[in-house]
Amino acid sequence: MNSITKRIHPFVELGKLLHTPIREEIAYRAHSTNPWFTPSAVEGSLLAIAQQYLDEKKLTQWLTQYPNLSLEEVDIPKKVGVVMAGNIPAVGFHDLLAVLISGHHLLAKLSTDDRTLMLFIIQKLIDIEPTLASRISVAERLNDADAFIATGSDNTARYFEYYFSKKPHLIRRNRTSLGILNGTESAEELLALAADVLLYFGLGCRNVSKVLVPAGYDFIPFLRLVETHFEEYRHHYKYFNNYEYNKSIYLINGDAHLDNGFLIVKESEGLVSPISVLFFEEYKSQNHLSELVELHRPKLQCIVSQGGNFEGSLPFGQAQAPSLFDYADGIDTMTFLTNL
Repeated sequence: MNSITKRIHPFVELGKLLHTPIREEIAYRAHSTNPWFTPSAVEGSLLAIAQQYLDEKKLTQWLTQYPNLSLEEVDIPKKVGVVMAGNIPAVGFHDLLAVLISGHHLLAKLSTDDRTLMLFIIQKLIDIEPTLASRISVAERLNDADAFIATGSDNTARYFEYYFSKKPHLIRRNRTSLGILNGTESAEELLALAADVLLYFGLGCRNVSKVLVPAGYDFIPFLRLVETHFEEYRHHYKYFNNYEYNKSIYLINGDAHLDNGFLIVKESEGLVSPISVLFFEEYKSQNHLSELVELHRPKLQCIVSQGGNFEGSLPFGQAQAPSLFDYADGIDTMTFLTNL
């Protein structure tokens, strides 16, 4: 077993495990502690992790891009404190993977919203490779950390910057994603976009919260497709409470909007829409479109468009399947870790 194969072995085995029925079992356990984590959403997230992050070939290609990465035991591993988000299932997994595979010690502060799922993943890794038990700690306080990785809102990021300022740190802030339509999209493409909007109830940074559309764009076909294929959203009480609240505000204020019974489409210059709402803005030309994208780019995690034809974008339906190289906020976590 060569050095890379040895380093990635427990993660490859975890990937194989996540392709078994145990995925369904933990999905129901996670849902019991967090109603936002529906069983189908948790299973989908774990399957995406297994396919995109825990494939042996992909892991090998990823690691070979980092010449500073030591494939032997790190002489003095750093304790890396990771403040994990919990907005979508297993959202902190990439940081866990990066810290451990770079040879350091993970000091994890788990989100209460995602604690069940992350503890399951940690335990399965230790079951596969018992030596990892000495390199993973779950803690409420990160005072012993030598470096920090933290993900939060813009407000909590300022707090993190202050408290972690004296040690190496990587701080992430609010991000969201953008869709670009040209009016020629097929029903299949619109459904794929709908998944980018609605998967995980729109709570992730890779969820599309706004679309840019040509002047006079007709949203009715999109809303009808959503109504037909995403009916379960109407019956999720937390999501539907948000929908009813936002609808009532728009009605009271006389704000123009479209509505299919559980998703609202509203014109806005804003980028981050509330749960159950999709913002849109019209563009008049390709130059105008490019200007709008550049205006929003500092806050964007990803962009989706028809066939991924817009420069730097992904095809519709691919927003929630990031690769190992798709770092949150565009900040290379592995470079940060290998330079400690």
